[in-house]
Amino acid sequence: QVQLVESGGGSVQAGGSLRLSCRASGSIFSINTMGWYRQAPGKERELVADISSGKRTNYADSVKGRFTISRDNAKKTVFLQMNTLKPEDTAVYYCNAEIAADGSRWWNHYWGQGTQVTVSS
Repeated sequence: QVQLVESGGGSVQAGGSLRLSCRASGSIFSINTMGWYRQAPGKERELVADISSGKRTNYADSVKGRFTISRDNAKKTVFLQMNTLKPEDTAVYYCNAEIAADGSRWWNHYWGQGTQVTVSS
């Protein structure tokens, strides 16, 4: 089966940096868009950034200029470099990918398990 495994979360001081990684594995035919979402307590899950298979990027206004999304297609991995972190960035971060599984004729959305990012002031 298809699986997304995240790593890189943790606790940092305001102004610090973290780098999140998410690797897709399993029976995969192809991967389209990959992205990162986050959900803070009491708030809806929101898109942070995504990146197409051609590496076109899209960012939430709140993270523009601070976060950078990238991907390594050969490794089936998406990254999120988070710089100048703020307390309001504190959330559980979820990896998402549009994947056509081997034998499938359509795209499905897959989610990582979530990784906690905590930014203290």
